[in-house]
Amino acid sequence: MKIDVCFSPALYPVYHNPEAIVVVVDVFRATTTMAAAFKNGVRSIRPVATVEEAKEYKEKGWLVGAERNVKRCDFADFGNSPFDYTPEMVSGKDVVFTTTNGTRAIMIAKSAYRVITGAFVNLQAVADYCLFHGRDVVVLCSGWQDKVNIEDTLFGGALVEVLVKTGKYEPATDAAVIARDMWTNNKENLTAYLDPTDHMARLKANHLEDAVPYCLTPDSAIVVPELTIEGETLVLKKVITI
Repeated sequence: MKIDVCFSPALYPVYHNPEAIVVVVDVFRATTTMAAAFKNGVRSIRPVATVEEAKEYKEKGWLVGAERNVKRCDFADFGNSPFDYTPEMVSGKDVVFTTTNGTRAIMIAKSAYRVITGAFVNLQAVADYCLFHGRDVVVLCSGWQDKVNIEDTLFGGALVEVLVKTGKYEPATDAAVIARDMWTNNKENLTAYLDPTDHMARLKANHLEDAVPYCLTPDSAIVVPELTIEGETLVLKKVITI
């Protein structure tokens, strides 16, 4: 089996494999936040593409998480921080969620064999899911407005390393090798490596960098959010058994 890393949603058409598992990643912060919400008991998350859709759900009485350009939308119950989705707020609840990059990437990948969301906080659970299903894997980095970012690429490299070490996977293309090399060369000091990056600057400018240590803590939320399609509605639910 093979694992590949797609550095940007804009590149996804050339990586699309209808028989593959697509792992959508947005380390800072959407897929980290989703994992945290499921860890804290959320029943389901409906990813939507636009703020307008999220507002419509809010008007119907749904709980809504909404973020654009790292900032929480003023009408929303939650932003895009893993700390927003506490057990008291989300346990047993359904949440609608829209973000600048992560939810859009989920929409783009929806026709794959399986779509799940990954981040450092659920890295091993994601690897176990891929091994259980025994399919090729494409890591889809959400990036930033179709541009490549470092943090999502690092996650891709981490997953490549974990799966290749099992002896059951091999890198599919140079992209997977590049991502793995970035990860292996910098995994001992991720915070320092990521400090000068574009997204870190955005978080700092908006006083949101408090979530960074959580986002970079491996296996702190041992869950796998998996996409289902109910009619025309996209719904993420936690995989109960892998």
